[in-house]
Amino acid sequence: DVQLQASGGGLGQPGGSLKLSCVASGFTFKTFAMGWIRQAPGKGLEGVADIMNDGRTDYVDSVRGRFTISRDNAKNTLYLQMDNLRPEDTAVYYCAKRGMRGKTVINGRKYDYRGQGTQVTVSS
Repeated sequence: DVQLQASGGGLGQPGGSLKLSCVASGFTFKTFAMGWIRQAPGKGLEGVADIMNDGRTDYVDSVRGRFTISRDNAKNTLYLQMDNLRPEDTAVYYCAKRGMRGKTVINGRKYDYRGQGTQVTVSS
């Protein structure tokens, strides 16, 4: 079974940093694109960042230059380094696996699995 276990959320201050991690299992991690998606209170799912299996990355405009997505294929782990945090970054963050048959579709990108989510709260 595919499992995505995210961690690293918590309370961050405006201008501060947090780093999320996601350990994947149950599939060949290195062959799939992965992403982070988030859901703010009262809002729908938003794609935050994606990383392809060849290392190419893409970001939503609101986080570009502040967040960095990366992966360690040897450790089956996905990361999201979040710097210069803003209150509007407050959300539940999900690690997600891209898949052609995914039913979660965000901006044309399909995700077939996502983890349990980790809460990020940005507040002073």
